Amino acid sequence: MARTIRVEIDDGVHRITLDRPERRNAMNLQMVRELTSALDDAEAGDARLIVLRGAGGHFCAGGDVAEMAQARSTAGPAGQPDGIAAFSMEFGRLALRYSRAAVPVLAVVEGAVMGGGFGVACTADVVIASTTTRFRLPETGLGVVPAQIAPFLVERLGYSEAKRLAVTGGRVDAERARALGLVHEVLEPEALEAGAQSAVQQILRGGPQATRATKALFHQLHPGVSDADVAHAAEVFAAAARGLEAMEGLTAFMSKRSPSWAP
Repeated sequence: MARTIRVEIDDGVHRITLDRPERRNAMNLQMVRELTSALDDAEAGDARLIVLRGAGGHFCAGGDVAEMAQARSTAGPAGQPDGIAAFSMEFGRLALRYSRAAVPVLAVVEGAVMGGGFGVACTADVVIASTTTRFRLPETGLGVVPAQIAPFLVERLGYSEAKRLAVTGGRVDAERARALGLVHEVLEPEALEAGAQSAVQQILRGGPQATRATKALFHQLHPGVSDADVAHAAEVFAAAARGLEAMEGLTAFMSKRSPSWAP
């Protein structure tokens, strides 16, 4: 049974909720694997739509920093990636899978949307946000690189804006995210449920096979990120995460202080 997500299926709609509210739904390896399995089930069955949400008023606060810190010191089997590279690789494959999902993906976001959560939001076909939503890319402030999500940021936001946000540790509110094309609709918190249901109904008006064929056509026209990109990003991320800056950045984060290089 899934421990980090909840899955509800109703008339072809697979509602997947990230369910670690005590960690603002930060992604650990278990969640990455459960999200991948949930997508496998949806694509193998008669799913017509995936709806991604987060429990407890937040979408996703990025990767689990505590698990990342532990993975820094975990050596992999001989000839295999170490713990941090393996985690990065699995997350990269997850993002790639959701970006190329056979069925539409609707993300309904609120609260914190950070790091890997920001990247996952960029993979969705439709994104609806609450006015409470705050997007952020904290990686460089932790001494690491937003390696796996960078291609999806570029794909969604364009090269210049993606690069600006990445190097500034970008903070973006919901209205700015709509202006950038990351978010398609912004609603007050009390209107979010009705707005999400309206989007679900709009998507379900399309023929199931026609919708799948449409997505496949767009993927062919714009192939985007490749498996080789994911593998390279894992190497870049792991190299940074094993460095002294990451050690200081992760320690500072867990100690609730600024890293030594910050003004």
